[in-house]
Amino acid sequence: MTDYTFDGPEPDFSPKPARFTPPPGSVDCHCHVFGPFDQFPYAEDRSYTPPASVLADYQAMLAATGLERSVMVQPSVYGFDNRASLDAMRRMGDKMRGVMVVPSDVTDAVLQDMHDAGARGLRFNVDLKGGVGFTDLDTLTARIAPLGWHIQVFAKPSTFLEAAHHLEALPCDVVIDHMGHVPAADGVHDLAFQRLLAMLRDGRTWVKISGTYRISAEAPPYYDALPLARALIAEAPDKCVFGTDWPHPNFTGPMPNDSALLNFLDDASPDVETRDRILLDNPVKLYGF
Repeated sequence: MTDYTFDGPEPDFSPKPARFTPPPGSVDCHCHVFGPFDQFPYAEDRSYTPPASVLADYQAMLAATGLERSVMVQPSVYGFDNRASLDAMRRMGDKMRGVMVVPSDVTDAVLQDMHDAGARGLRFNVDLKGGVGFTDLDTLTARIAPLGWHIQVFAKPSTFLEAAHHLEALPCDVVIDHMGHVPAADGVHDLAFQRLLAMLRDGRTWVKISGTYRISAEAPPYYDALPLARALIAEAPDKCVFGTDWPHPNFTGPMPNDSALLNFLDDASPDVETRDRILLDNPVKLYGF
């Protein structure tokens, strides 16, 4: 058994229902699993060390909140070792899709195997150890083009702003993590946030209404982050998807209960139809459920 010293709190393992019932087939578009460590040890070169949060724990959250389908996102602590993510995807079957992390010399056979398991994108995490930077962006985009995959970007606002022109020119869909990571205190007039709005309006860019607790300076219901979420949804209601970011790794603040994140989406959406589109119709289109 691999022993680790964890640098963050455990998630809230007592999930609660949201104040509304998600529509049947709703999708949590951003989740991770960590462990069991005797099967899936962390990469030595990593930026943080989260505690174990296995698939059964995640499934309990889905059951409590009424979410039914998921998108597994490869975390940086596993580097190029996608085994934990792929194991969860295979066990969930058609109820789960995935976003992988691979090197530029990945073989076509490996990509096809991932596709068969439900992978539909590659993640570029440019700010944490174990992620893949933009150096290989063009090479990897060409590799995934025949599979119809997208790229997903985890980057701080300044890094995103520098790369925005390049991202816009890519011949595939681009998905931006966590509302662009723009702090709620910086507001909707932040330059990176305005650039994200323009990309949603004019191109093939999508955004995840996720990581709310990361950009907020408040406790739930995260009212300070509502202007950003509402602006994204108003700009492109057909290009927004929702994610819990379960089990909330690399976060040292109070662990959110995932019901609060769904309630935030309800507060941010102008109506039930738009909210349900974000939970169901949009992710079905993006991830090919």
